[in-house]
Amino acid sequence: MERFVEYIVMWPFLAFVISLFLPKNRERLISGFAFGMIGIHLIAVLTLLVLWLTSGQDHINIKEISLYEGHDMNFFIDLFYDKVTAVYSVVGAMLTFLVTTYSRIYLHRESGYKRFFYTILFFYSGYNLAIFSGNLETLFIGWEILGITSFLLVAFYRDRYLPVKNAYKVFSIYRIGDVGIILAMWASHHLWHDNITFEKLLNVELVSHHLEDHSLFGIFISLMILTAACAKSAQFPYSSWLPRAMEGPTPSSAIFYGSLSVHLGVFLLLRTHPFWEHQIFARVMIGLIGLISAAAGASIGRVQSSIKSQIAYASIAQIGLIFIELSLGLYSVALVHFAGNAFLRTYQLLVSPSAVSYLIREQFYHFEPKHQNIETKFSKKIEYSLFLLSIKEYNMDELLDRFLWKPFKNLGNTLRFINISNLYYITLATYFAGLLILVMHYKLPPFIVEIIPGIFVFIGLMLVFRAYAARKNIFVAWTTLVMNHFWVVLAISFKDDLTFSEIIYYISGIVVAAALGYFVLYRIKSLEPDVDLNRFQGHAYEYPKLAFLFLVACLGLAGFPITPTFIGEDIIFSHIDYDQVILAFFLSLGFVISGIALIRMYARIFLGPHTKRYHAIAQRSS
Repeated sequence: MERFVEYIVMWPFLAFVISLFLPKNRERLISGFAFGMIGIHLIAVLTLLVLWLTSGQDHINIKEISLYEGHDMNFFIDLFYDKVTAVYSVVGAMLTFLVTTYSRIYLHRESGYKRFFYTILFFYSGYNLAIFSGNLETLFIGWEILGITSFLLVAFYRDRYLPVKNAYKVFSIYRIGDVGIILAMWASHHLWHDNITFEKLLNVELVSHHLEDHSLFGIFISLMILTAACAKSAQFPYSSWLPRAMEGPTPSSAIFYGSLSVHLGVFLLLRTHPFWEHQIFARVMIGLIGLISAAAGASIGRVQSSIKSQIAYASIAQIGLIFIELSLGLYSVALVHFAGNAFLRTYQLLVSPSAVSYLIREQFYHFEPKHQNIETKFSKKIEYSLFLLSIKEYNMDELLDRFLWKPFKNLGNTLRFINISNLYYITLATYFAGLLILVMHYKLPPFIVEIIPGIFVFIGLMLVFRAYAARKNIFVAWTTLVMNHFWVVLAISFKDDLTFSEIIYYISGIVVAAALGYFVLYRIKSLEPDVDLNRFQGHAYEYPKLAFLFLVACLGLAGFPITPTFIGEDIIFSHIDYDQVILAFFLSLGFVISGIALIRMYARIFLGPHTKRYHAIAQRSS
């Protein structure tokens, strides 16, 4: 049975790789291949469920290959199967099969027909890796795949303004969730001194023993897990991204934001519940956030003019109720609730185009006055206040913009003195000064040596903010993002236990991605001299190969799991001591904001309406 689990996890990824080589203009072959591969996977998932139910329902834990081992850490792929995985895998397989069948006709003659199906297969690969994961590291690989496929599917109509803009917004919120996962992995490493698996978390005595002496550390890990779950499941205060994600095609909205991806936050809480269920503070926070999200989502959904937005906020409200169930310890109820909500929202989204016309006709011919309900008993002042708050979506977008994104942008704008003429002088001079301090640090007082790594990471973070706010020169943005990684290496090099091979492991992926990015930027600059980051320019229309290469370069530089840098980031964090919380926060923030800045560069250069007026300009929205 263990070998069967491995095949189930690998099957969607194999289908994705093969789909890349299918001819672009053969719609029947492309959709038929995806339909067949996902159909086979559905049969395999159901077979595994029957075998597991008839064999005693014991947990299955499979330790796969070890990708890196050293410095008291072991980064290995681990697979786990229990009732949570069983429910998520069956629901995921059935809904993906349903949506694939629906998409074969729905997307007929779309220019991105092949792109849609191989992105769905890539998403399904990440989804299976996440739900079958046996530790946080394996889950994070699937988590990252879901993040980038979300961006690609929301921006499916990549020649239109709003889909691209909203895709960028969705990716930005997802990266906030990545901060939670990264810091939770770092803190867990110091709490357990091991790559803890979800199977070990089921050992109540082991968890209680570690939390007795490190209760604050346990609360920190629980809050980071909750942050990641809220961002992924669109819970308060991150709820406003979900209706924006509906700019993608209806099938991708159904599979992503109605059923599977939006419930990954619930999955994360279900998978880690043996850790946080004994922490009253964590349970209260989960229940409180769920209550606020349910109330806000229900009221906002009532005033939406778009049917897809109504469904999105209805889903947010139901997931808020699932959070409440989890906080009360009703884990089996939460699983049933997840399955019901996923099937209902998928159905609603798939029939939404037809439902609109039916409802308009029904309203026209069978008008009925408003019935008495609880809202009619409110005073007019309260009713109007709730209405205005719901119309403004409780100002969640404005709050995030004012207290999160604008400060980052303003900080980057203060560094505008770093331009292309002095960039290399400033960065290289300061970096060589840092290298000199590293060589001479044995002669410096210990308290200075302790604060220097934080200063160097902060310098790298400032360079990331400069790239995040860059408008004119694309080479300034790219170079500052590359230099951030070298400042990180310099900061961690003050740790005596850091080996040269670990540095090479981390920096190898950075160097290759940086070189590929420079090649694409020089090439696009020679072809289009006025390329900048002021607006979306849509160059993927004329240069699709360059667009693909630059996306690969951006993902490599961001530490996406296609280069050793993804594991290298975990190695770097393993060298940060448990009392260096600020250093860990700066480092994780730098990784996250750099990922947002990289996707912003890709979107601004290659996506959106084309700058050349002889190309057709699409509508703002899909």
